[in-house]
Amino acid sequence: MPSQLASAAKYPEIPSWPTELRKLAPNVYAYTQATGPGVDNASLSNAGLIVGDDNLLAIDALGPPVHAKAFIATAQRVTGKSFGRVINTHHHRDHTNGNCFFLPAEIVSHEFCRAAVIQQGIPAHPYDNRPQWQQGMNELKLAPPSMTFTDRMTYRYGDMVVDVIYNGPAHTWGDVMVHLPQHKILFAADIAFFYVTPAGQNGHMTKWIEAIDRIMDMDVNVIVPGHGPVGTKKELAETRAYLDLLAREVRKRHDKGMRPGQAAADIDFGRFSTWTNPERNVWNTVRLYAQFDGTLTPDMDTAATDQAMAEYNSLKRAPGH
Repeated sequence: MPSQLASAAKYPEIPSWPTELRKLAPNVYAYTQATGPGVDNASLSNAGLIVGDDNLLAIDALGPPVHAKAFIATAQRVTGKSFGRVINTHHHRDHTNGNCFFLPAEIVSHEFCRAAVIQQGIPAHPYDNRPQWQQGMNELKLAPPSMTFTDRMTYRYGDMVVDVIYNGPAHTWGDVMVHLPQHKILFAADIAFFYVTPAGQNGHMTKWIEAIDRIMDMDVNVIVPGHGPVGTKKELAETRAYLDLLAREVRKRHDKGMRPGQAAADIDFGRFSTWTNPERNVWNTVRLYAQFDGTLTPDMDTAATDQAMAEYNSLKRAPGH
């Protein structure tokens, strides 16, 4: 089995990026959260901001209260306006836990996202391994989307067209993205991970590639990922290349009869070895095994993932890793 550390040493270090509200076009901002090499990026998701005549539109609500409140405060300080609408791009808690802090704003999502937000609820001990995130945790309450759609919706903020487009299943079964055609900007959410290992615990890995291909055919110049710095189709092509490599290499090992944990430990991820959160390679391998076995569902197989992770960690601790 190849040494991941040796593989990673061959490739340039990934960049770091700051927490900032970055103006992309008139009345359009991306909100990124700081991370980079050696930083655990889990739950450090991005958001978007569109400024209307009377109120604000948020693209995702973030997760821990400290993050959601910081985004809200920054947006209000810069614009002098309050939020009237939130679009949830999918159901994962790092994009939806913050919904309650935007109320009474309207919350919009795909139908699947609303159902999944209700099903998952608020975790009993959210982020209990992150003491620096605990402030305000007792204020968390369930605030599922109140408006849903199945294909697409269009809003207008002044003369700006805001297209909300379903593009799943991919990262989840309810993925939507927000396209601003006049500015050629796309908020791709978690269909795009830049310099961060994609998290596919609820994904359909090969249809995710198809979702990226649909974006590559769009007339967009700027892409805001769900995780990572603001980028372009160049960075999105790297997300696709990761998924393509993973699907191809996992298929080989699945067909040889290797277990998922073995397979994930055996793959040389090349330039993707430097991306944050490499444990997700195991999650993604488990998903591909389920797909190849015909047992894939929208839900994460926690037992299979835990088993694969234990084997992966055991193999990685062996000499030569």
